[in-house]
Amino acid sequence: MHKSLPDDRLLIVDFGSQYTQLIARRVREAGVYCEVHPFDMPAEFVDAFSPRGVVLSGGPETVTEIETPRIPDQVLEAGVPVLGICYGMHALASQLGGAVEPSSKREFGSAEIDIVDDGADGLLGRFGTDGPLPVWMSHGDKVVSLPPGFEVAASTPNAPIAAMSDASRHLYGVQFHPEVTHTRNGAEILDRFARDICGCNGTWTAEQIVERAIREVRAAVGDERVVLGLSGGVDSSVAAALLDRAIGDQLTCVFVDNGLLRLNERKEVEAAFYRMSNALDPHLVTVDATDEFLGALHGLDDPEAKRKCIGATFIDVFQREAEKLEGVRWLAQGTIYPDVIESAASKFGKAHVIKSHHNVGGLPERMHLKLVEPLRDLFKDEVRRVGLALGLPRELVFRHPFPGPGLAVRVIGEVRREYLDVLRRADAIFMEELRRADYYDRVHQAFAVYLPVNSVGVVGDARRYAHVIALRAVETTDFMTARWAQLPHDLLGTVSNRIMNEIEDVSRVVYDIASKPPATIEWE
Repeated sequence: MHKSLPDDRLLIVDFGSQYTQLIARRVREAGVYCEVHPFDMPAEFVDAFSPRGVVLSGGPETVTEIETPRIPDQVLEAGVPVLGICYGMHALASQLGGAVEPSSKREFGSAEIDIVDDGADGLLGRFGTDGPLPVWMSHGDKVVSLPPGFEVAASTPNAPIAAMSDASRHLYGVQFHPEVTHTRNGAEILDRFARDICGCNGTWTAEQIVERAIREVRAAVGDERVVLGLSGGVDSSVAAALLDRAIGDQLTCVFVDNGLLRLNERKEVEAAFYRMSNALDPHLVTVDATDEFLGALHGLDDPEAKRKCIGATFIDVFQREAEKLEGVRWLAQGTIYPDVIESAASKFGKAHVIKSHHNVGGLPERMHLKLVEPLRDLFKDEVRRVGLALGLPRELVFRHPFPGPGLAVRVIGEVRREYLDVLRRADAIFMEELRRADYYDRVHQAFAVYLPVNSVGVVGDARRYAHVIALRAVETTDFMTARWAQLPHDLLGTVSNRIMNEIEDVSRVVYDIASKPPATIEWE
């Protein structure tokens, strides 16, 4: 589906930093559209994209090596403002005639920089009026010689050139990471670059996103029919609401009950769909494929094998149901921008695939349908804002994330029907008590995990030998890192007592206090 680009847009050149997505999110939060593309993008892309400015991300490489990722010539020749962050600053300095060397003291974590007043056209001057600025560093190299035309904009004892600027050409470099929350005024620094220096107007709002998406969907789809797999999660629900607003009864949603859903989720999804539909005769097809999924999962205990099995079974079921619909020419998916970024790969080095996404490639070719992805350019927080703008209820839009394979990855080891039944009830109790204590919206993800570990318990005068439920709750801003939530002890006690008193197949409840990293948020 062809997309129209906003007039005000920035290009984020990705050198492989774990924080690249955060840069893009901060720019979007400033109301400016941007896209992330690898540094080895086709040479003609920069001219075609025609950005108002460019941000160069950090990365794990070092410019002191012979073979090193480089800034595309088209970026340096475009005549637009450029901001280099960490490795991006090193590449900018190196390619414009400066010098970079390994630092005698590597800096990882909190630091303070002294900002030089770089004038009205500078990037940092207004943020250093109250003394040293706390920032987040992550580097092993440092700039030791400025390129011609540049001046020092900030320094630390270890890095005398911690920031540099050439205000006449609007070229800037910072050693620190303004995109992370640990850097004070970091979001404001990126806002200043995007809006004041690059001249963007900040019109990338939820309302504009909705209007743009509706125009593009209508232009692409015309009067043809569309099918969407509705899961009940935030992404598919917002995609459904957006498509319903754009094409009404040309849309049919297929909801596959795979038997791996939360308690009463099927009824909730059906009710939510009918509330949000604008069509006079809303089309929703519900398929109960519980037996098919559980049969396919029988005997599997490896997490990746379970994921692949569930993905393949979903495609089989969804394709079978979609082929029953007459006149369908388009497949709609709730793909969002992080899925696209994580599934892309640079041709340089040995990049690791973070995770595969079943909704990025593969399915449309097999089904011989054209693809429409109305959320493909949006981050999760933007998807939520769009959902609210479309009138979806807040409790749906801000529902905690739920994994694509459902409860199958929250039952450790083999998935059995009786395990799922116990887990559903325990998870429902946990959510109910979190809401009752006003903690559901104060944590960013919470859930129960079924552990098939035998544990001895005593009920009355009888011995109980049953399995264990683990509770997990985390706080995070980006889900790339997370810390375990310090829930009140009395709240955890209430949840534990209810689970063991109301579910006889549970003998013990434990609370997970591992942060990410080194742990992951989900157990599998």
